[in-house]
Amino acid sequence: MGAPTAKLATENLSLVVDGTAIVRDVDLSVAAGETLTIIGPSGAGKSTLLRLLCRLDEPTGGTVSLDGTDYRTLDPTALRARVGLVPQEPALRDGTVRDNVTIGPRLRGDPVDGGRVTELLERVGLAGYGDREVADLSGGEAQRVAIARTLVVDPEVVLLDEPTASLDPDAQADIEALLAELLTDSDRTAVLVTHDQPQVDRIADRVIRFVDGRVDSEGTPREVLA
Repeated sequence: MGAPTAKLATENLSLVVDGTAIVRDVDLSVAAGETLTIIGPSGAGKSTLLRLLCRLDEPTGGTVSLDGTDYRTLDPTALRARVGLVPQEPALRDGTVRDNVTIGPRLRGDPVDGGRVTELLERVGLAGYGDREVADLSGGEAQRVAIARTLVVDPEVVLLDEPTASLDPDAQADIEALLAELLTDSDRTAVLVTHDQPQVDRIADRVIRFVDGRVDSEGTPREVLA
């Protein structure tokens, strides 16, 4: 039997902007249920790579496949329901926690499952926060809302762009523990960008070091961090 199809994969994925290559011929494969962590220096193109993986940025070369299907053949709205992005900065809109968590389904005209929202807020540690104004939230609470906003549609793949980088140490530990629990319990596929090497050791199944828009090395956390 052949190898199973990757949940998410790229082939020669590239992005050139005004003659400058930001992402260069990237080949990667993420198995279903795997947590792949991407590390590397600032400016290496890690955040851009995540945006390419969910088609928020359009590749200038190469392909991205979801379950073996080129994602350009998928409706962009449907794609982003299947591949969700949690940004480094929550970028919440004015309104309540519930308004923000449900914005994706509402913009698509999909029904909102109130029970699902309540359950998800409890899961991310925000039970009873539905009617609270986001302007009154702490940084850690706002990031929990961003995570719930991504998970409310139950995406198959979650992309996380340094989700703890802008938080204080206590909030960082809480969010990391929450992510580890959510990813483990759901067996969800994840790609995590981080500068926090101890976090890599705690969460990653496999690690890629990204340098100058390219994959420089990959392996287990022990292999790559060494």
